Amino acid sequence: MSVTALYPYEFEAKDRRENFPAPLLFIGWEDHNLFCSPVCLPLPPDTPFGALATAVLPGVYGAHPDFQRIDWSAVEWFKSGQPWSPDPSRSLADNGLGHKDVIRFRTPGLNGIEGSSS
Repeated sequence: MSVTALYPYEFEAKDRRENFPAPLLFIGWEDHNLFCSPVCLPLPPDTPFGALATAVLPGVYGAHPDFQRIDWSAVEWFKSGQPWSPDPSRSLADNGLGHKDVIRFRTPGLNGIEGSSS
């Protein structure tokens, strides 16, 4: 059902970039519903994309038994729901990521605990 506002909103959004220590990036792991939604992380725009696999995501998803088995060269990436091929040697900003962007990754052959998508 759609909703129509009766009058324009007269306030500044609270989730503007300048209200956070770094741009927010949402990151989700496909077929791993143990994590019910993407995580939201403040990440400096000059962070190398490759650091996600080595320095950022282990602290977020590392407790899952599939995480240590990920073949990062085979990971399929998605940006805003579309297939995407980031350059691991370039920064988040150089890969076109900005405040409140959403990326997801799929790990072929790893589908959650005993294939349960959990």
